[in-house]
Amino acid sequence: MGSSSSKPEASQSSHVWKASSPVGISHDVVESLQSSSETDTSRAQTLELAVQARVASELRKLEAQSTELVKAATEKITSLPADESVEQQKSQPAVSKEVEALRARLHKRKQLKPLPESVEQARGEVVRCLRENDRRPLDCWKEVEAFREEVRRLEKGWVEKVVS
Repeated sequence: MGSSSSKPEASQSSHVWKASSPVGISHDVVESLQSSSETDTSRAQTLELAVQARVASELRKLEAQSTELVKAATEKITSLPADESVEQQKSQPAVSKEVEALRARLHKRKQLKPLPESVEQARGEVVRCLRENDRRPLDCWKEVEAFREEVRRLEKGWVEKVVS
């Protein structure tokens, strides 16, 4: 494992390729490849530099676009007439009055109808079973199924009421 070095020796720096069959490439091309000092690392470095240059140019383009968008938005905001911006701003009492009106509408919607006794009873059974079997909640599957069935009946009645 450690008997040979991981880096090639200086005497192995030139690559000589010998084909076992006739070559379809001219002798000049083979000589130019053999005499080239370009290595895998130099090609990789060249490629990395090209990629970095491309990324930098794309970043400059994106930065220019975002700068233009910011300028356009700033110009649009500054071009608004002062009268419109004053009308859009409301006084504190007007805003609080509007908030109170919205709260009142919300409280009207929150009125829930009481659940039927069968649903409440099934729910209570599930809660009781879960409290009794706090370490083994899967033992309450019968109560959960009964609760689900009651909820299905309630939902079915609601859907029939809405559809008809």
